[in-house]
Amino acid sequence: MNKKISIQFNQKEIECQAAAFRQLLEHLRKRTDVQNIDLMNLAGFCRNCLSGWYQDAATEKDIPLSKEEARAIIYGMPYSEWKKIIKLKMKSKVRKIINRKRVFKYA
Repeated sequence: MNKKISIQFNQKEIECQAAAFRQLLEHLRKRTDVQNIDLMNLAGFCRNCLSGWYQDAATEKDIPLSKEEARAIIYGMPYSEWKKIIKLKMKSKVRKIINRKRVFKYA
């Protein structure tokens, strides 16, 4: 039942798939508030999965691509840079929550 089905795509279909993929990447790049663990729990894949699939596809086409290069394509920047940005955003978010709790602590 789990047979792989080989599908021949014409150029227009490939262009549409590529456009949809680019739109997905742009959406994920803007939604830094959505953590990979959230994606994994809800959808069963995350940005790192996408980068792995991208790297696998490159390998199939004999295109050399490292793990870090694939991640940079998916994240839109080096992964190490993305992690720094996310940590800063999360620290800010946590600070806001802590400050809100302080306001209500003695109310």
